[in-house]
Amino acid sequence: MPRFRPRAQTVWEVFAVGLVLAFPLAIVLADLSGVGHRWFDLAAQFSAPATVAALAVTLVFVALRRRAAILAGTLVAALCAVAAAPQAFPETRPAAADSPTVRLYSANLHVRNDDVVAIGRSIDEARADVVILIETSDAAYAALDDLLDAFPHRTASPRIDWLGRGARTVIASRWPLTPLREEAGLHAQTTVVRSPLGPLRLTGAHLTRPWPYQIQWEQIRQTEALARAVTVDPETSRVVAGDFNSVTDARIGRLFAERSGLTPAPAFPGTWPARLPAALGLGIDNVWVSRDLTVIERRIGARNGSDHRPVVTVLTRARD
Repeated sequence: MPRFRPRAQTVWEVFAVGLVLAFPLAIVLADLSGVGHRWFDLAAQFSAPATVAALAVTLVFVALRRRAAILAGTLVAALCAVAAAPQAFPETRPAAADSPTVRLYSANLHVRNDDVVAIGRSIDEARADVVILIETSDAAYAALDDLLDAFPHRTASPRIDWLGRGARTVIASRWPLTPLREEAGLHAQTTVVRSPLGPLRLTGAHLTRPWPYQIQWEQIRQTEALARAVTVDPETSRVVAGDFNSVTDARIGRLFAERSGLTPAPAFPGTWPARLPAALGLGIDNVWVSRDLTVIERRIGARNGSDHRPVVTVLTRARD
């Protein structure tokens, strides 16, 4: 009996460690597999929070001084970090010397968010040059003159019914802009801003949620349509920002990168849901730029009352 107890204890310890690490390990394997099936894609969305969770569990093992568990946790955390790395460290081109910058504030305000005070405070904190607002509620839209008093040039999409409320996409700028038509069949609004970087073709986009909230192929269809829309003027510098309902390195992000030729800004820490710490959130509110541009800063903006966190990015010319 004395010889059997250590063995039984070891078996139970291995079982407990495996049980704790099974979830992040399943996520990382789904992500690294590159399989585009909807279930694999759904799991791949969580690679960044899985990394944080695996690290936290490993620290618990360190406190308990369980060497085998520490080794297993470290291995899983490292695999998760490899899977999530493209979100935090996407391809970044060096900035051109002495190039001006454009600061962009982009946010899904949420159609049921009528907290105009929080929205205004968040926009002011960003010190942005250009603002892209998705799911702008009727109350927020009615307060635009106050919310965007520093942005005299504005355009907005037609009002649509969303979750029983009215919603619009709004683009506002400190510099003159030329509104273009709304993209048919998409929640996407495009304008050309006369910025210090030259003409910038800006698109505010909102893709649908993945299956099972919509039919299986709808998110893919919208991604392909958005990619076609943003490639009609390839000679103009292009920026696409909004709620993609997908992280940049999962199926939708890979498809959009391939079809549009744009590259993503960093997307960690995450933006949704806002009630969780950003490190545990999903980076689904993304900014994409054409290859003549580069992102030199990306951060989470101040809370604005939405269930999404806003994103503040600084753009400049990429070195030739």
